[in-house]
Amino acid sequence: MRFMMIVKSSESSGRPPQALMDAIDKLGQEANKAGTMVASGGLAPTAVSTRIRVSRGQLTKIDGPFTEAKEVIGGYAIFDLKSKEEAIEGAQRFMELHKKHWPGWEGETEIRQIFGPEEFAHKA
Repeated sequence: MRFMMIVKSSESSGRPPQALMDAIDKLGQEANKAGTMVASGGLAPTAVSTRIRVSRGQLTKIDGPFTEAKEVIGGYAIFDLKSKEEAIEGAQRFMELHKKHWPGWEGETEIRQIFGPEEFAHKA
């Protein structure tokens, strides 16, 4: 089962402390060694981002920053795991690193199962 972990926080949180980045790197290396991490990355701030929206049949391009955003997605990781429980345990370890290395930071990791083509294929 594949899961995407989506990390959300206030964009005004600032740059993460180096100790946190080092701890996340170590956690990522362990996941790579175990063969469970498929991909991961941090995302650029909304100030340098663009949205393409469809509304009333029209495409609109909106350049950031997106003032209406209270929380933004700051990063993600995709894992190939045995169960949702394993995904929850991994997200809790990840968030413990934030608690330890970035006191005062507030945010969340959302866990979403990824469905592939096999989940959408029409069964005859």
